[in-house]
Amino acid sequence: MDLCITIKGVSFLLQTGLGIMGNVLVLAAYGHVALMEPQLLPVDRIMAHLAFANLMLLLTRGVPQTMTVFGMRQLLNDSGCKVVIYGYRVSRALSVCLTCMLSVFQALTVAPAAGPQLAKLKARLHQLVMPTFIGLWLLNMAVCIAAPFFSIAPRNGTVPAFTLNLGFCHVNFQDNLSYVINGAAVSGRDFAFVGLMLGSSGYILVLLHKHSQQVRAIRRSQGTSMEMRVAKTVVMLVVLYAVFFGIDNVIWIYMLTVAQVPAIVADMRVFFSSCYATLSPFFMISSNKKLKERMVCAAREYKQEPAKESVDKTNFK
Repeated sequence: MDLCITIKGVSFLLQTGLGIMGNVLVLAAYGHVALMEPQLLPVDRIMAHLAFANLMLLLTRGVPQTMTVFGMRQLLNDSGCKVVIYGYRVSRALSVCLTCMLSVFQALTVAPAAGPQLAKLKARLHQLVMPTFIGLWLLNMAVCIAAPFFSIAPRNGTVPAFTLNLGFCHVNFQDNLSYVINGAAVSGRDFAFVGLMLGSSGYILVLLHKHSQQVRAIRRSQGTSMEMRVAKTVVMLVVLYAVFFGIDNVIWIYMLTVAQVPAIVADMRVFFSSCYATLSPFFMISSNKKLKERMVCAAREYKQEPAKESVDKTNFK
């Protein structure tokens, strides 16, 4: 096997494997928290939903991409391509939207109650989480509906113009107009949500700066201190997403300017667009005290079980 292909395959394998493991751990930890607590906080519910979206992204794009790099062909037929591409597009869209939602909700949580309207809104955040989830699902399912119609299994021969060659599937837009319209719709949605998340994160940073200047007064309230710690986690996630979003869209804009996209360019975009889904769960785990406590407890219980079994066997003898 060629060295370049080996490096690319190992990179995708590590990225996909670590990402799936990290997101599954986050979902399992939040599942345990949900069983132990009467109600999850809005930020916890959003982070759990974000981990689910990122897990689906890696399963629908990272797994088939890795298999294709290692030489597996004809993984999917036309119907399979439509399902996988649609699942990937929706999960990728949900990833950016949920990160934006996380930033906006946290900005509202830490914002000082300047008036009765804001106070009412902060009190209703628990009630707004589920309707917002449903709205984001419906929005992105509608925006991404075009991709399945253009998705086909790879054919023998050359790749037609205005086709995104994903290796395991082709997205053939037939002409330049549909190619550009689809790209503009997806990019417009992404830029709108990224702009909103950056604005809300900038507001959080301003509040964090004020918090650092008034730390003695704020420490009197444990809840406020916890909210500020969560706010720092949210800002880190937004910065992480913004970095990879920028790289992803630089490559995407280049792809919109050429009729025939080189395979190496498509692979680079796949890798960088999946980096957030891989790294974000580890940011959540490292910065979220609640998740770390659940994982430490689970690890201790796992270690204690073999010890109990050995003691029981000794007593039986």
